[in-house]
Amino acid sequence: MAVQGTPEPFVEILMSTVVALVRRDGPDLSARQFGVFLTVYLGEGPHTVRGLAKELNVSKPAITRALDRLGVHDFTHRQVDPKDRRSILVQRTVKGAALLREIRAIMGEAAAASDEAAPGGATELRRQHA
Repeated sequence: MAVQGTPEPFVEILMSTVVALVRRDGPDLSARQFGVFLTVYLGEGPHTVRGLAKELNVSKPAITRALDRLGVHDFTHRQVDPKDRRSILVQRTVKGAALLREIRAIMGEAAAASDEAAPGGATELRRQHA
C-alpha cells in the first residue's frame, strides 16, 4: 500500500537497485559509505574530508571511516593536497567509475521495469520533478 504523497515508482526503483546491489558479487557499502561515494562521484570537486563532512552534515571521523572502507575497495583514493598539506583530497578511481556505471545501469533497468509495470509511473514522476 502506497503512503499518500510518496513517489511510489521512485521507491520501487530504489528498492530494486539496492536489492540488485546486494545480490551482485562485490562489496557491500553502508548507507553512509554509499552517500559519500555518490557525493564524490556526482558532486563537483575537488573533495576534501572537511568539505564532505560539512556537505553531508556528519563528523570528519565518520567521513574518514567511510573513506577507509571505500579505499579498501579502490572506489576512492586520498592524497595530500599539494597546495595545503593539512588538507586531504578525495579522488575518484577507475574502479569507482565502473561501480557508478553499474549502478546507473541497474537503476535504468529498474526504471524501465517500473514503467512497464505502471505506465506513466516513473517517467511521469521524473517529468514532474525535473
